[in-house]
Amino acid sequence: MTDALAEWPADWDGVAESVVTTRGPNDRWNVAALGLHAPDGDGPVTARTWGRTRTWHNFGDRGEGYVQFTRDPVDFVEAACAVREEAGPVLDSADAWARVRVEERDSGTEDGTGWVEWALHVEDSSVERETVPVVSRAHGAVVEATVAASRLDVDRYDTERLRERIRHAESVVDRAGGARDREAWDRFEALVDWRGA
Repeated sequence: MTDALAEWPADWDGVAESVVTTRGPNDRWNVAALGLHAPDGDGPVTARTWGRTRTWHNFGDRGEGYVQFTRDPVDFVEAACAVREEAGPVLDSADAWARVRVEERDSGTEDGTGWVEWALHVEDSSVERETVPVVSRAHGAVVEATVAASRLDVDRYDTERLRERIRHAESVVDRAGGARDREAWDRFEALVDWRGA
C-alpha cells in the first residue's frame, strides 16, 4: 500500500466505471456501481445518482463515500445488480480508492425518474496495487451487461434492444471469458431476470 494521497489515484477521460461504498443508517457500507465523469477543465469529477437509491440517500445524509477502482468482475456485478453491504469501506479487490466529500450540484427529472448530480472532492486516496493493464473483452462485456440491465425497467429504453445487448455480452463472456468473468456472469444470471417471458 502506498502513502495516502489527496488527489484522484488514477487519470481518465470520459466516463469511468467505479464501485462506491457509502455508509448507511445501520453503519454498514453499501456497495454500488457509480459512473465517474472526468473533470471539464479545472472542474470537479462528477457523478449522477438516479432515483431514490441507497447511494443517493447516503450521499445526502453523510456527504461522503469511498470511490474504488477495481478490475474484479464479480464485485462489479454485485455492486451494480445486488444489495450488498460490508463492514468496512474498502473492498479487498480495490486497486485504488479515494475517500470523497460530495456536494449536490444539480438535480432534475428525466422521463419520470429523479436524478442528482454530485461533485466529488477527494479528501484522501491510496493506490493499493499497480498492475500492467490487460484488455479483456469479457470483462468489458460484463460491465456492459450490468449497464443494460439497469435500464430494463426504464420507459425510455427499448427492452428488446437491451436484451439483445445482454445476449451479445453473454456470447462474449462465453467465447473470451476467464474463470472470474464466468463466475461474474453466473452471478449476473442469478441476480437479473433479463430474458423475459
